[in-house]
Amino acid sequence: MVKRVGAWAGVLGLAAVIGWSTVQIRAGQAGSAISIDNDDIAGVVTSSSGPEAGVWVVAETRDLPTKFIKIVVTDDRGRYLLPDLPKANYDIWVRGYGLVDSAKVKSEPGKTLDLKATVAPSDKAAAEYYPANYWYALLQPPPKSDFPGTGRNGNGLGEQMLTQGSFIGNIKMTAACTQCHQLGTKATREIPPSLGTFKTSLEAWDHRVQVGISGAFMDSTMGPLGRQRALQVFADWTDRIAKGELPQKPPRPQGVERNAVISMWEWADAKTFVHDEIATSKVNPTLNANGLVYGTQELSGDWITWLNPKTNEVGRLDIPPQNPEGPFAWAQTMPQPSPYWGDEIIWKGKLAPHNAMFDSKGRLLVTAREGCRLYDPKTKKFVFLKGCQAGHHVQITADDVAWFDSGGASSFDLKVYDATGDDTKAYTRYPIVLDTNGNGKADPLPARGVPPTADQDSPGTPGGSYAVMPNPADNSVWLSHLGVPGALTRIDLKTKLAEIYEPPFRNPAAKIEGYLPHGVDVTTDGVVWTGLNSGHLASFDRKKCKTPYNPKAERIGQQCTEGWTLHLAPGPNFKGVTDSGTADSYYLNWVDQFDTSSFGKNTPFLNGSGSDALYALVNDKWVTLRVPYPLGFMSRGMDGRIDDPKLGWKGKGLWSAFAEQATWHQEGGKGQLPKVVHFQIRPDPLAK
Repeated sequence: MVKRVGAWAGVLGLAAVIGWSTVQIRAGQAGSAISIDNDDIAGVVTSSSGPEAGVWVVAETRDLPTKFIKIVVTDDRGRYLLPDLPKANYDIWVRGYGLVDSAKVKSEPGKTLDLKATVAPSDKAAAEYYPANYWYALLQPPPKSDFPGTGRNGNGLGEQMLTQGSFIGNIKMTAACTQCHQLGTKATREIPPSLGTFKTSLEAWDHRVQVGISGAFMDSTMGPLGRQRALQVFADWTDRIAKGELPQKPPRPQGVERNAVISMWEWADAKTFVHDEIATSKVNPTLNANGLVYGTQELSGDWITWLNPKTNEVGRLDIPPQNPEGPFAWAQTMPQPSPYWGDEIIWKGKLAPHNAMFDSKGRLLVTAREGCRLYDPKTKKFVFLKGCQAGHHVQITADDVAWFDSGGASSFDLKVYDATGDDTKAYTRYPIVLDTNGNGKADPLPARGVPPTADQDSPGTPGGSYAVMPNPADNSVWLSHLGVPGALTRIDLKTKLAEIYEPPFRNPAAKIEGYLPHGVDVTTDGVVWTGLNSGHLASFDRKKCKTPYNPKAERIGQQCTEGWTLHLAPGPNFKGVTDSGTADSYYLNWVDQFDTSSFGKNTPFLNGSGSDALYALVNDKWVTLRVPYPLGFMSRGMDGRIDDPKLGWKGKGLWSAFAEQATWHQEGGKGQLPKVVHFQIRPDPLAK
């Protein structure tokens, strides 16, 4: 039904006569006409300071099969438009930096709704809505002068902590903390009464790192740092916050950031975490158009969750273990009970389905323990591939060869499997081979610890690999390796030889240094991108190398520093740290090869896992896509899908997920569910 208010009532009658499908609504005195459909809500946001630009308007409903949220940003005159809302009753309110949440107002699609924002009564009240990394940036690592660590009988820092970067890397993504959940959330920056009663905050932190289902793992990560010294750093952090120290204020969305439309659905349940989502093929973003979006339940359950974004329905696909009596994927004991779940063991998974990708036939290849699984949506059945002994991640090429990280790289040729039914014939492993005998081909490797002979090559040892990415431009495969500085490894599929490239680190030839890559992706012209947990998005262009790779170089990884470009990511750095970087963490990164984002082909993205954001580097400038509600959006991976290329921005978008292990750290606490998120960029903040 077409509706009109105020002076526009006469125009409404004309619209009804001639059959207009949109409604012209004058939204507030401060704005001009906003055109809406009967599935939109629009209006103006003002406060006691006047129109509020660059703040979020949140619409939330429980009337659909699962809880649904849509979020938009106001324009420079405080106007907003929530487009394409499913028919339901919504709670609508305003959130923004410098504000506290406004009162929730009931509304429904097809209506105009002006909103009154509430200016924060204090800086402390305003800071409650800041992203986790802004709070985490108040943590003060030991000074550079304390490194290298000299152990328990020295300065208390672990002897493995060679530099301040080593310490920062370890409290971020090497082995601890933010690879599992955000730090800086309200649940982590405070010592809540539910944790227990302690004489000192140091004692509280000693207990905190032992609680819950991940207690044994968290506790183990303190040792390499120097346990007592590390606990003192965290205790000092929460002490200063308790005394009133506040982070710097984040900027509100600007420019194209105000064009973002965020849609969000709950899926899975409160005792599980979804490691990653997948909506389409990396090499064909129109595959699975308008189809189900899938999420892998690592550690917490032997199933895959799914969302139907058309019907707002969610469900699950159970994956039967080959050995139902086999061990659980995660420890079934805990040093100290959880302040949320007590002694209850909430993770019961045996398979740990970690990551999934589509092949050209629309099947889903899933990495898991015991071996990969191949799921066919047409038959709704899983096939067990024992011979596919995969690592964490999988990427599938246009010719249906699946690539995995596995120390080196490994491949599984789906065409061979389809033709033969033999999963062992389809599987090939590629170790990291350095051409130290100089004959231009991969030769056998010696036994571990034994020097190579003249007819052997040397093994590359950059540390365990984490992510993998085939490079379509030069018939190579790239791996990321954790650590400080960590490395990227290139394997030439023709020669089977490897080259190892570390980010510039402690290298006089480099103006800026970085460390700790976690993800890896590539543009269609062969430039490799990686998120560095020093606080950078880095590109590596091998074509820029001035000299050939030398497998016998003294610092074998510190070659071709000229191939690296490090882009400092948004957000503050840790307190007292003067080297380039940020307090944010970056689980993975991604390259939008096909312009599913509306930012252009080959746009690189960085997952701001600690900052509630996805970051796009557009023409060397950052665009921040923040998820402001609920606080706690920790993304691991992302992808982009084109549902209908004829629909412009409405027919495509980015997908990601709330993927932290501790879903109870989200705003709202215990009972919060994992969520899947869709990002779209419209031409302007009022486009419908």
